Amino acid sequence: MRSRFDFSAPAIAALAQADAARALQEDVADGDLTASLVDAGRRAQARVLVREPAVLCGAPWVEATLAQLDSQVRIDWRCAEGGRCEPNQVVLEMEGPARALLTAERTALNFLQLLSAVATKAALYSDIVEGTRARIVDTRKTLPGLRLAQKYAVRTGGGLNHRIGLYDAVLIKENHIAAAGGVAAALRAVAPAAERADFVEIEVETLAQLREALEAGARMVLLDNMDLPTLREAVRINDAAGAGRAVLEISGGVTLEGLRELAETGVDRISVGALTKDVKAIDFSMRFQDR
Repeated sequence: MRSRFDFSAPAIAALAQADAARALQEDVADGDLTASLVDAGRRAQARVLVREPAVLCGAPWVEATLAQLDSQVRIDWRCAEGGRCEPNQVVLEMEGPARALLTAERTALNFLQLLSAVATKAALYSDIVEGTRARIVDTRKTLPGLRLAQKYAVRTGGGLNHRIGLYDAVLIKENHIAAAGGVAAALRAVAPAAERADFVEIEVETLAQLREALEAGARMVLLDNMDLPTLREAVRINDAAGAGRAVLEISGGVTLEGLRELAETGVDRISVGALTKDVKAIDFSMRFQDR
């Protein structure tokens, strides 16, 4: 069984190193032809500015990118990881070989603008549900090759991670239920796999299915396509189960406009694919300074 990624500082550093190496190979390969025009001995200072409000995310990836190009680059962060930045704020100052700074620019900014966009969106959604029971949760709708980085960004913005992949948790959906012969039958059938999973979640479409899932011992239930009154009743039924209460999650069709109403139904989790799928890059720019 593949071990679950633990998001510890050493694990993030190793992930950033691997992602940066792959990105630099893609962008630089065997050399930066344009940067070679700059004298190899020249040193330079540069700043990175953010042009819009943002939650900063991606520092380990920026640092890994710069370090792999030249270990002499000195970095001074002016906004901490997870910090909220204002438009035109300097977030990073660097000093080192000019060639390294020029070569690193696009790759470093690509990581910074993507991961900050995810963290910023996660913070926006999390702020809206503040004061309710609900937490914002991500999905597997991530960019290929950057899933762990994006899930780290969700956490940085105040959201929670759902399963990392198909290998670490079980999500029983309607087709699984139909093939197994019902909610209770599906939960019984998944028992061997459940021993290797961080959690088992089952999707239900009706209150009758919810009752069946709770009676069968479900501990996490995904409420699919329920209107607000039905969601409130689902929460009431679940809370009445006492020690048999499950974690209730909503997924699908979640919008900013309707998010607060969904959270106020009393559900525990609201999963949002848009956190990692529909992201608009945060605008960062890098400027060299006169020495």
